[in-house]
Amino acid sequence: MSKRVLTTESGAPVADNQNSASAGVGGPLLLQDQHLLEKLARFNRERIPERVVHARGSGAYGHFTVTDDVSDLTSAAFLSTVGKRTELFTRFSTVADNLGGADAVRDPRGFAVKFYTEEGNYDLVGNNTPVFFIKDPLKFPDFIHSQKRDPFTGKQEPDNVWDFWAHAPEATHQVTWLMGDRGIPASYRHMNGYGSHTYQWTNAAGDAFFVKYHFKTNQGIRSLSAEQGQELAGKDANSHQTDLLQAIERGVHPSWTLYVQVMPAAEADGYRFNPFDLTKVWPHADYPLRRVGRLVLDRNPDNVFAEVEQAAFSPNNFVPGIGPSPDKMLQGRLFAYADAHRYRLGVNHTQLAVNAPRATTADNYGRDGLMAANAQPRGEKNYEPNSYGGPAETGTPLSAPLAVHGHTGTHEAPAHSKDDHFFQAGELYRLMSEEERGRLVANIAGGLSQVSREDVIEKNLAHFHAADPEYGKRVEAAVQALREG
Repeated sequence: MSKRVLTTESGAPVADNQNSASAGVGGPLLLQDQHLLEKLARFNRERIPERVVHARGSGAYGHFTVTDDVSDLTSAAFLSTVGKRTELFTRFSTVADNLGGADAVRDPRGFAVKFYTEEGNYDLVGNNTPVFFIKDPLKFPDFIHSQKRDPFTGKQEPDNVWDFWAHAPEATHQVTWLMGDRGIPASYRHMNGYGSHTYQWTNAAGDAFFVKYHFKTNQGIRSLSAEQGQELAGKDANSHQTDLLQAIERGVHPSWTLYVQVMPAAEADGYRFNPFDLTKVWPHADYPLRRVGRLVLDRNPDNVFAEVEQAAFSPNNFVPGIGPSPDKMLQGRLFAYADAHRYRLGVNHTQLAVNAPRATTADNYGRDGLMAANAQPRGEKNYEPNSYGGPAETGTPLSAPLAVHGHTGTHEAPAHSKDDHFFQAGELYRLMSEEERGRLVANIAGGLSQVSREDVIEKNLAHFHAADPEYGKRVEAAVQALREG
């Protein structure tokens, strides 16, 4: 077997990779040492800007297999036939911390899936929670600033976290979820995933449905207490990454069963909750789960940077038969995610192997830009329409149109008959066992009691009182005890 030759970036052989070129023995180094300069310059540029949110993540490849017929709901080709199998890549992540943070922390988890379908890549970018803290994207930068490191102290501040929530009563449902038992998953394998948003499916006849995605873990739900999470984070900051990597390497392939809730489009306007409000769920009694298929992860990435750090998921990557809803947070993400990737990775990030289509070929008139890997064939035109056989539009919409009416302007989300900020948070609290309620109250009080301003504490307590009188009284008593102790 011939020995591999070390080369420079341009392919020239390297004679000495142990010693820099100098002006005589022990003399100053030479600017002409191209190999040294290239290595140092490349090393300086090894890191790219980390994601502002979801910076710390893990990923794996796998496949999705359709187990149940849903052709009456969507014309999406990868969901068209029972038994059909589609390759995919999934990325899990924490939301608030930086790239070097710990895995076992109280934080929502990202649950993003890239389906490599024959009609293009379909990205489903969700979380391990069915709801979120806010329902309008205009609030998102402020929300994230309140949860990230303070610009003066350089660490997450309870004052900032709870001050924002005090002014965002719609967050009460998600705060109750996050501070409950599922707030710290034991591993990525032992948590559910949700599309969270409402999406639209359209069948071959043009009938429209609104759907919510639920990925139910087949490993069972396992979570950590606050004390267990703190201990594990101290012992192994990479605990979730380690668990996922080792499980797949030893042939224990994690899986999730995908279900959807289905609402005929005509029922949306009259439903008692706003079905496009990201802070709300659809009760299963109203819209039961319908099984779709099985997601399995069976291969680890070969290079975490190339395949996890550079993986780019965009909620606007739809395929025929699937489209957006009027969910305001989703509408904001349709722009923000793709724009973030263009900033972090460049305009040609979709040409990277992990992001490129696999079951079809991208064919459009996007040209040039930084790191363009796909050169334009000689003589091919770079405009459309043209008379030279270039790619042309199909004239067939990917999904059914959304009805609009009224006047332009800044509007609050439309209120339905049962809409308020607190009802569903109270329902979640009342579903909990006594032991679960005790841990929830302790978790909330542990953070809220650290807030320096009484008015901020009072505003948050009012939210819990509004959700459920007992809930509010118990949190108030626990906070008072900690502050007096």
